[in-house]
Amino acid sequence: MKTVEKEVARSLMEIKAVMLRPENPFVWASGWNSPIYCDNRRILSYPQIRENVCRWMADIILKQYPDVEVIAGVATGAIAHGYLVAHMLGKPFCYVRPKPKDHGTGSQIEGLLPEGAKVVIVEDLISTGMSSLAAKNALVKAGADVMGMVAIFSYNFNQARKAFEDANVELTTLSNYDTLVEVAHETGYIKESEIAVLKEWRVAPSTWGK
Repeated sequence: MKTVEKEVARSLMEIKAVMLRPENPFVWASGWNSPIYCDNRRILSYPQIRENVCRWMADIILKQYPDVEVIAGVATGAIAHGYLVAHMLGKPFCYVRPKPKDHGTGSQIEGLLPEGAKVVIVEDLISTGMSSLAAKNALVKAGADVMGMVAIFSYNFNQARKAFEDANVELTTLSNYDTLVEVAHETGYIKESEIAVLKEWRVAPSTWGK
């Protein structure tokens, strides 16, 4: 798995799906200062990387959840990735909106979700974990048996780890922030002097840089 973690980290940096900028931080919508910006939708524009990432997620699901019946993507970032994984596995696909529609049927889950279906959720990015776990709750409320979640990348926040543990949801990610920093240093993307400040952000992201 470590080989996959490093390969995914390298690929994300190569296509600028992930950018590290400790000297000139990004500002998130939450107001947090961040030395990293991640947009895994860029993966969709690179056929070979797209194939690799979705195949690795499909392989994890086959190994850990052989009885899965439905793949669910989390809107909007993981809809395309989730569909591609479902296609590879030959499984039905649905996706979960952040909230129910305010028109039409008022659906929050789009696509067929049979009562009691065994579901694995596909996510593109795990930050605090709140939106991902909200999607899980929506699926459970709709009658699904959520077996676990597979994501492309996680910031590895302690808050997210605890949230998933408290919710009793198994999370598997292809790569993560700690591996990214390691690979970025190995490839010369960052200097050794920047490693400490990058690690400080992961531990206390809400107050970093303030």
